Amino acid sequence: MQASVTENKSRWLYIPLGLIIFMCMGTIYSWSIFRKPIETAFNIGATKSGLPYMVFLVFYALAMPFAGSYMDKYGPRVMTIAGGILISIGWFLSGFTSSITVLTISYGVIGGMGVGIAYGAPMAVAAKWFPDKEGLAVGLTLGGFGLSPFITAPAAGWLIRQFGAFSTFKILGILFAVIITLLSLPLKFPDKQNEKSKAKKNKKLSVEITPEKMLKSRSFYALWTTFVIGTIIGLMAIAISGPVAEELINLDSATASICVSLFAIFNGIGRPIFGALTDKFKAKRTAIISFSLIIIASILMIINTSGSPVLYFISFAIFWLNLGGWLAIAPAATSYFFGKKNYSQNYGYLFTAYGVGAVIGNLFSGSIRDIMGSYQFVFYPTLIIAILGIIISFLFLKKDQVNNLKKEN
Repeated sequence: MQASVTENKSRWLYIPLGLIIFMCMGTIYSWSIFRKPIETAFNIGATKSGLPYMVFLVFYALAMPFAGSYMDKYGPRVMTIAGGILISIGWFLSGFTSSITVLTISYGVIGGMGVGIAYGAPMAVAAKWFPDKEGLAVGLTLGGFGLSPFITAPAAGWLIRQFGAFSTFKILGILFAVIITLLSLPLKFPDKQNEKSKAKKNKKLSVEITPEKMLKSRSFYALWTTFVIGTIIGLMAIAISGPVAEELINLDSATASICVSLFAIFNGIGRPIFGALTDKFKAKRTAIISFSLIIIASILMIINTSGSPVLYFISFAIFWLNLGGWLAIAPAATSYFFGKKNYSQNYGYLFTAYGVGAVIGNLFSGSIRDIMGSYQFVFYPTLIIAILGIIISFLFLKKDQVNNLKKEN
């Protein structure tokens, strides 16, 4: 009894550990701070300067299913350290690049795979230790990923001004190696007996769907599609936050960096907020709330023809909030629809939506900027696909569509 009480208290340690690890990995969201120096160094446009960011997110998503299949075998500690080492190598090697192609490989492929391998571990630890508050616990842990630019954007901006973009890559690569490795050491799953005891008290765990059965479920594809839509809009907004501030709102680079760091707060708090909302209202209602907010943000930017800093800040705060929200809605909904037994693998498959959204969002926003000459035209399509997201959520995002799969098991 005493051991159970002690474990119940000590489980809260895993949330701050995971939060800080995710804060290191979430430095990808500060990429907009690197874009202008990269464009100047390589004499390239907005589409090409977004390639490392886009490829990073793609390989990050592709590595998730792979990592999920090894999570139970090697445990969260080994997976996080392995991913952390790859992250560090990717950042460090980026400091020696001489072209956008090489930077895309070092930062995008190597760094992205590192995050994909490490990402699922602290999240799975939180999910397994908190079956009673899963959405909230996962949201709090993932909050570090969203909050990262609050610290890393101004820090990276200062380092770039002092030492240049390429030296900044090297410095951050070394720091990540030390921090992620040390904080990974205490990570572990609850023992099987403890986990089964918690599972009996949690009715949500009654559905246990294998990845093969999940991929036959209409609910999976509805969730996957809505996750793609939320990701397209959120990642596109994050990638262009700095450039939009400078080009449309006429803010200087230092002020733009401050805005990006403040937006990170909304990204961070979006995860526990939407995680708790998913616990209470389930995925369908929470998704509709998210897409409704995105519609409001898109309209505010469409009417912001005078370059109002206030409207810009409100709009992008909502965009960042909702990206954080979808990174809590998706894992909580995965567990709710398909159970916890195969959670790491199931969420790995769902997370491919993030990679698809990254490619579409980055290419789309960069192409609009290069062809139309302004980011102002980006917000019409975000409005349209958010409406589409509401329709899909209302019609298809329902748990009862997996009941037949449960019976087959």
